[in-house]
Amino acid sequence: MTLRLIHTSDWQIGKVFRFVDSATMGLLQGARLRAVTSLGELAVKHGARHILVAGDVYDLEALSPRSLNQPLERMRSFPDTHWHLLPGNHDPHRPNGLWDQLLRKGLPANVHVYTKPAPVTFEEDSLSILPAPLYHRRRLDDPTAYMNDAALPDGLFRVGIAHGTVTGFGSEDRDVPNFIAPDRPARAGLSYLAMGDWHGQKKINERCWYSGTPETDAFDVTGGGQALLVEIDAHNRAPEVTPLPTGHYEWLTQSEQINSREDIDRLAGTLRTVADDLDRVLIRLAIEGAVSLDDRQYFENEVVDGVSAAFCFMRVDDRRLFPRPTAEDLDQIDRGGFVRAAAEELKRKSEEGSDDERAIAAEALQRLYIEHMKLQAGRQ
Repeated sequence: MTLRLIHTSDWQIGKVFRFVDSATMGLLQGARLRAVTSLGELAVKHGARHILVAGDVYDLEALSPRSLNQPLERMRSFPDTHWHLLPGNHDPHRPNGLWDQLLRKGLPANVHVYTKPAPVTFEEDSLSILPAPLYHRRRLDDPTAYMNDAALPDGLFRVGIAHGTVTGFGSEDRDVPNFIAPDRPARAGLSYLAMGDWHGQKKINERCWYSGTPETDAFDVTGGGQALLVEIDAHNRAPEVTPLPTGHYEWLTQSEQINSREDIDRLAGTLRTVADDLDRVLIRLAIEGAVSLDDRQYFENEVVDGVSAAFCFMRVDDRRLFPRPTAEDLDQIDRGGFVRAAAEELKRKSEEGSDDERAIAAEALQRLYIEHMKLQAGRQ
């Protein structure tokens, strides 16, 4: 008999993305809910009767009834699939907290919430779930320690679910909040330990993995947008673990250098080809170089205002894009007098000052250029 499981974690339903506008945030929040349906579909496709959600089902402890129930209704629509939910550090189990509220209301028959560190057995699948729920955001003892002494009948696949930090084997690791011993599967005789907390997918050892979040939620996450298919066919063999793509949105980081209008045109063309469906891409663009004031405005028009509209979201870091004003740029501002003198002084500071002075002077010089161009346009 082969036991098939889907391992996922860190859904963080209700997560607030403060760096995007409200419309984009709605899209990202909706994608996290659609991921629940995608996981159910993957379970059906691969013949996995159990989905392990290793903590942080919700992003906050205080959510609206609608936000709490939305993922449950999606799980309800897969009645032949068991969903196993573990309180994590974002949604720990507290008296009269969100998990007690949901349990009092009543959960779908196929949804199981683990608020106690005690094995729960599903004999028809020869499976015993050993959960390690969190009761606080931070704890210094290992919540999986009890698994070593959990007495269970022979012949069951022992599968742990935990949420925390796996690092090394050193004694210094004991001071890490929510520390999980990386060799817990060997100590406790586990066939598999399903981990949550890290948002990128990561193998710790043959029997211990982080699934990663099913929808990537930050630019610095590597290996997000996935789940794991876990296939266990013998107690003395490591499970077969297969990554499964689940993410709708792709988060990219790109660094480019521009020093001319030709470079800006090349950059615009490159950005338009980074993915087949740019509407599903969030991109962080870091720009460095030096351009004329005219070309800097061209960059704003073509990239910051133009190409960015093709993406779900674009964040531009232009702190290292410095002005290189030409004589024509300064003439556009003024050919003489105190305004030209001010422009010359800003140019000097943008080239010779400290990092902070250069940034401030560059912004002021660019603003001076833009305002004078607007003024000239109004006179025509």
